[in-house]
Amino acid sequence: MRIAIISDIHGNMESIAAFLEQTAKEPYDELWVLGDLVNYGPEPGAVIDFVRSHATVVVGGNHDHAVGLDRNPCCSAPYREMAKETMKFTRAALSSDQIQYLASLPLTVERVIDGTQFVLCHAAPSDPLYKYMPANSTEWEQEIDGLGTDFLLVGHTHTPFIRGVGTSVVANPGSLGQSKTGEAKICWAIWDQGVTLHSASYDVDRTLAKIDRMPIPESVREDLKAVLRSGGRLTTV
Repeated sequence: MRIAIISDIHGNMESIAAFLEQTAKEPYDELWVLGDLVNYGPEPGAVIDFVRSHATVVVGGNHDHAVGLDRNPCCSAPYREMAKETMKFTRAALSSDQIQYLASLPLTVERVIDGTQFVLCHAAPSDPLYKYMPANSTEWEQEIDGLGTDFLLVGHTHTPFIRGVGTSVVANPGSLGQSKTGEAKICWAIWDQGVTLHSASYDVDRTLAKIDRMPIPESVREDLKAVLRSGGRLTTV
């Protein structure tokens, strides 16, 4: 069983196109999505439609929850205005069925594949939507304790990592649609008797052109484009 694991697409269809091109070379059997399908990006509806038709497992992220239920996504300071303005756009761009889909996404999913146990969530088991847990957090031991899982798969930080914690492994594929690695690339992971991290370039200029056509304040458009161009270098979180 070969599983592709993606997270934090954020309405960026160009990142999905690049991902499909890359994974066509070695096709996967299942696609798992760790949340944040929408917000920030220009094509939330197309991303939802892709995920609904292609993903085997999907968990909700803080932006999915916020858009689906019209709530605050609780972003860090550099992103609050961007999240607020793009959420207005996103909710207006989606159908009622798509919004309901986001609202109904589970926050945690458990799977067993070929005898290997997985727990999937967007942020962390103790706080699936909001807890910010970088690779070097001292709290991963507490998060793993009691789960009884082989692999804990998370997203949210937009930065990829694999970390052993006791007899378990915590893996974050990074962000497919809004990287914070310092490069304008897509990031994803593959599980095939173990987790490996992958990245590739994508047509970021096409995404930037689509952002220019979004009906949001110009300052927000420029901030969004700066984040994508720089791979998150202009932000602290």
